[in-house]
Amino acid sequence: MHRHGYQGRKLRRDRDQRRALLKGLATQLIEHGRVETTLPKAKEVLPYAETLITKAKKGGLHQRRQLISSLTTEATAHKLVDEIAPSLTGRQGGHLRLKRGQSRLGDNAQMATISFVDDITKAAPKTAAKPVPAAKAAGSAKPVKSARAAKSTAKAAALKRAKQS
Repeated sequence: MHRHGYQGRKLRRDRDQRRALLKGLATQLIEHGRVETTLPKAKEVLPYAETLITKAKKGGLHQRRQLISSLTTEATAHKLVDEIAPSLTGRQGGHLRLKRGQSRLGDNAQMATISFVDDITKAAPKTAAKPVPAAKAAGSAKPVKSARAAKSTAKAAALKRAKQS
């Protein structure tokens, strides 16, 4: 049998178990900032998490929903979009670092740590807030109507009086 066109590692798991493993590792990476696992798993989760970060940096509703479906918890997806992605805006790619570690004692498996390259704990620089218009700042009781809205309101009142008489 040939192996042409097959991408990715099987990791001795079925397809659904592999997907769940990637979702879980990516979720833990976002929640804790780093995750330690075996080297083949780390090499598989690295591009998966990079694409999630890229989607989070775009930050639209569609991307947020895609992140929710690609992670195990909804709160983690919101944390990625609202807290982590703004602090990574200065970097085009390569947000994650893979560092090889010692071999595991039980089975001598090569371990690796995945972490963010930049410090994600510091807040992103905030953009300047938009100035509030004077009418809204003063807290006027009545909202200002446009000319079209005033005209349609006057027509409705005239029709109502005509029907009553």
